[in-house]
Amino acid sequence: MTSAIVIKNKKARYEYFLLQEYTAGIQLTGTEIKSIRAGKASIAEGYCSFTGNELFIRNMHIAEYEMGTHYNHEPKRDRKLLLNKRELKKLLTKVNERGLTIIPVVLFINEKGLAKLIISLAKGKRFYDKRETLKQKDIQREIDRDARD
Repeated sequence: MTSAIVIKNKKARYEYFLLQEYTAGIQLTGTEIKSIRAGKASIAEGYCSFTGNELFIRNMHIAEYEMGTHYNHEPKRDRKLLLNKRELKKLLTKVNERGLTIIPVVLFINEKGLAKLIISLAKGKRFYDKRETLKQKDIQREIDRDARD
């Protein structure tokens, strides 16, 4: 993950307990990869779901390419995630358990120039868990501030 293009889902760690991470490829069209390389994508509202035995990312926004013609893409279309069968089967059984979901965490361009998505198996936090997360963040900020002084 040494690319200049790294798009993060900042709400993911606040809203969910992240249990397991997987790196998946994304099936994209030509104008979509160009928009991602320009940094015009958002995974904040995105989520993953199964259709049959295939995993798709839904509601991920990739802005239309400025130089695109009538071949331009839809900004919020469903995009297929590329994982091997063993990983897909493992994820499908985990998602069928109660309370687990798959969310995108980081979108990046790898060394070969391919768009990759780090997805995470996650469990939703309750309100008091979110408060605890904020409290831990404030404590860590105070410790860092005192260490600088």
